[in-house]
Amino acid sequence: MISQQRVGAIIVAAGSSRRMGGIDKVFAPLGGKPVLARVINAFESCDSIDQIVVVVSRKNLKRCRQLITEEGWSKPIEVCAGERRRQDSVAAGLSRFNCHWVIIHDGARPLVTKGLIERGLRAAKETGAAVAAVPVTDTIKVANDDRIVHQTPPRQNLWAVQTPQVFCYGIIAKAYQQAKGEATDDASLVEQLGYKVKLYMGSYDNIKITTPHDLALAELLWQKRGK
Repeated sequence: MISQQRVGAIIVAAGSSRRMGGIDKVFAPLGGKPVLARVINAFESCDSIDQIVVVVSRKNLKRCRQLITEEGWSKPIEVCAGERRRQDSVAAGLSRFNCHWVIIHDGARPLVTKGLIERGLRAAKETGAAVAAVPVTDTIKVANDDRIVHQTPPRQNLWAVQTPQVFCYGIIAKAYQQAKGEATDDASLVEQLGYKVKLYMGSYDNIKITTPHDLALAELLWQKRGK
């Protein structure tokens, strides 16, 4: 039986960090602690979260478990191995849950806050699915492989999607069971089934670390937050 009250969080951190110049981004230092520790701490500090599953690459299983032991977090935190594709890593995390609500978050977004997590839970109660997003500030051009522009969509209708993404367990589990093709976004699988997905306001500071430049920017934002 799935508890109607429990909330679980999947932190997806099994990426290859191939654009980081040899640095494993989730264990890179941010404000003196690993990026992954900053992410886990945000969910640990959120009263609504009952269970946390961290999905890492097989080579990082021992290192992640050691980090959890060293930090001494009080909530139940399970570590499991991910796969090459992000969606397979999320599916591995989903198999560990007994919760009504599931929050999926990128392990490379260390500037997530307790407030952002809570807003997602409130928004998800409207439709069963909600994702953090921010309005696009740049003009977007749509082009083919030849880089010839063939469309400029209205900017006021465009949102840049982030994580956390929050779902009723039954909805996201069904979406992954029926997934076709590759997906880099959990909500897109839910949309394919015809469910409505609510956008809620994310944060422009909630950046994803993909390159060394992103890590440097995250450090500046972290220091700013501390001040």
